[in-house]
Amino acid sequence: MSSNEQSTIEDLENRRYAAMIAGDVHVLDELCSDALIYTHSRGERDDKTSYLAKVASGVFTYHEIDHPNERVLVLSDTALITGRMTAQVSVGGEPRRIDNACLAVWAREAGGWKFVAYQPTPLPSA
Repeated sequence: MSSNEQSTIEDLENRRYAAMIAGDVHVLDELCSDALIYTHSRGERDDKTSYLAKVASGVFTYHEIDHPNERVLVLSDTALITGRMTAQVSVGGEPRRIDNACLAVWAREAGGWKFVAYQPTPLPSA
């Protein structure tokens, strides 16, 4: 893995999280694969269409997100990012505090790197 590829993936992750906070569905649409599988902290899953619709309609409103990466592993045309995601978010108007270990997956597709999957694991309260 080149440090250039790792840097590219880290930049894409930062751009994705910034778009989530901004509610920028156009950027999220550009970054997400049509095959997206987005799993949420409570086990619900969305595909690209349903996730973008929920962001656009305000079902998911991200107020603040911290997402330190622990490891970025690029294997040929797939990148795995492990880390943590803590956030203040409103889901359907209900405020939630999220604290997850997470795995994000990116894949190299015809149009470049695309976000294809997200899997959080809620961490126990301290």
